[in-house]
Amino acid sequence: MSPELDHIAPLIVVSGPSGVGKSTVVARALELNPQMWLSVSATTRAPRTGEREGASYFFVSDLEFTRMVETGNMLEWAQYAGNRYGTPSEPVQASRQTGVPVILEIEVQGARQVRERAPQATLVFIAPPSVAELDARLRGRGTEDEETLATRLEIAHKEMAAISEFDHVLVNSDVTHTAQALLDLFNNPRNEDS
Repeated sequence: MSPELDHIAPLIVVSGPSGVGKSTVVARALELNPQMWLSVSATTRAPRTGEREGASYFFVSDLEFTRMVETGNMLEWAQYAGNRYGTPSEPVQASRQTGVPVILEIEVQGARQVRERAPQATLVFIAPPSVAELDARLRGRGTEDEETLATRLEIAHKEMAAISEFDHVLVNSDVTHTAQALLDLFNNPRNEDS
């Protein structure tokens, strides 16, 4: 590890299958420790009602997104449902260099890219108590038709198979407990599994 990396704040990547409660766990962790910063993603999709530039996402054109990828200014990125999403590198690095710990809440394929580009990052997989519970959570949302739900379930099961690629696995059976376990990793990011 280079000397300049010894003194920068931790980068913790939170991932896991759709429906596992990643966003809820991260939101609770930020309530418990507001000194951390949740990275804001860039996207090529149009803003939805209530979304704010720079808070919800950075809304960029396809051309600007391509430019960011080609110049190495994306820590990770992926295409989903016809739009691209990614993590701009500069704000993440700037926060870490000023001593602010950073959380990235991203998909499994993005976590793999971060592992390649920022090997000092700690990768955390949020897992459901069981696959049956994950299925029930996804079905319980009631926001997708059966075809979309089937696709999400298939992707979620594939993402569960990636669990061994992560440094830590936190089972989300209780949001506050899981959020506290995530915060504990900021104090000791490379400890053995929690």
